[in-house]
Amino acid sequence: MKKKSAEKKRHVVAWSNKAEWDQVQEYLYSKDSALQRYAVQRISAWKARYANSTLVAVDSTADLVRCQVLDRSGQLDGDDLVLLYGAALVRFVNLITERQQGRIARPLRRLAGDELIARQKEMEAYKNARELLISFEKEQYQVFDGLPEDKETNLWPSPFVDMSWLLGEIKQFASESSDLLIDVLLEDGFLVPTVEQLDALGCDTSVNTSSTEPKLPQTFLHFWLPLLKLLNSPLFIHHLLEKLFVELKLLTKDTNNHRAFYLSAWISEVILCNNNKFEYHFETKAQKKARMKGRIFVNRIQLRWQQLLSACLDAPCVTTPHLLQLILNDMEHPLPGETQQKLLQLCSIYTQTSHSVSGPSQEQNQQPIYTLESLLEKRKHSPCHSHHWHSTADQERNKSSQDYNWADVQAEKAQQLKGSPWQVCADKVLWKNYPLGKVPGQSDDPSCFMVEHYSTMTVSDQPVETEGNTTHNIPGASASMRTAEGLIWNHSYVNKLKSGLKLF
Repeated sequence: MKKKSAEKKRHVVAWSNKAEWDQVQEYLYSKDSALQRYAVQRISAWKARYANSTLVAVDSTADLVRCQVLDRSGQLDGDDLVLLYGAALVRFVNLITERQQGRIARPLRRLAGDELIARQKEMEAYKNARELLISFEKEQYQVFDGLPEDKETNLWPSPFVDMSWLLGEIKQFASESSDLLIDVLLEDGFLVPTVEQLDALGCDTSVNTSSTEPKLPQTFLHFWLPLLKLLNSPLFIHHLLEKLFVELKLLTKDTNNHRAFYLSAWISEVILCNNNKFEYHFETKAQKKARMKGRIFVNRIQLRWQQLLSACLDAPCVTTPHLLQLILNDMEHPLPGETQQKLLQLCSIYTQTSHSVSGPSQEQNQQPIYTLESLLEKRKHSPCHSHHWHSTADQERNKSSQDYNWADVQAEKAQQLKGSPWQVCADKVLWKNYPLGKVPGQSDDPSCFMVEHYSTMTVSDQPVETEGNTTHNIPGASASMRTAEGLIWNHSYVNKLKSGLKLF
């Protein structure tokens, strides 16, 4: 089967969370008519939010379940039920074929036949692409078996007759279905080698796949060079880079370091081939010829850098800072230096990797500290690194003073929340592991934060502070007001407590 590597697009849904979706799905297939009726009503509410964008599967399932509920109720006779079920089925068929209709309506039988034929052609093209690439690998293995044991040389043989014919077939296929060919190339066993393939080529399989600067083994690179040199058109190279970033994004939550390593290594190799800013002043003509022979393409390609930059940032991993640096260095119209530095720093923070800088400067020393690596780097270049700013007694006094102030603030917050269902959070929680709107231990039930006793207040009843009404002499008045009913919260009070409360 063809591997679907297309990027999943985010879209807005009509249900509040996955719990509601699972509940409606369970109720739809329940044997209890009351639960089924409730599920159909929830779908009607979804349709009111979705308008004409309701999912075909959801809409059709609701129609059929509605027929089933009416059938069980015994309120309709046989003829009415036949008409009801028939209308639901006809609507289902029309909905699934509506998107395939053009300006001229076509019979449903022809639409179904066209779809089947198109899928069969796609399957045949996929099988043909795999057979061509497998044949290429077999021919290359025969060539590499005839090489001396030291394969780290630049004396790579040229394609022979059978290989030339095979490359011509692959080039013809790429001109017709380049996207499909790239999808097959990025499967495991081709541009992403298996351990057995690396062993067969004599490559070192103990390479650290968690490296932040991945590099392809030279033998493996030269294994695929005849094919990639043949397909090095600007359009093919750009599509290859885009698909590599898409595949890398799919591994964001995966632990497959081996696949991520080789995807990143191919991205790095392609961008470095396009980089002509590095000059080799001291190499001979023979060395230059050997170096050019090991590149996928020689002439610089005009790439869509903004799209590649966005694709790189959408696929965060340990190699992202390195790949981002390569893209920023090779852009036709580079970003300002300060923007590049901040972008790299944010990328390093997000991926939890250290970002090395070229040298200390006053501007870099003034940058905020976000990670332990940044702190160590700043201390390393600090002129007062070897001197103590304060004596041990001063440090102890400052520490005790800070502890006292913090305890004072916490006590004040706890006093203000006395009698409230909320409380100050003093636990050491890694809040970075929880998205906005989530707290530790929160369930999927939307009513989990409802308190037992609460009261409502209309807008007209809320106190309004005017410019002439000064309340700064009243303790806590700038943040809240205390009445006979208790503490009234406003924006400033909520903002004041955000840092220490378990808020939703």
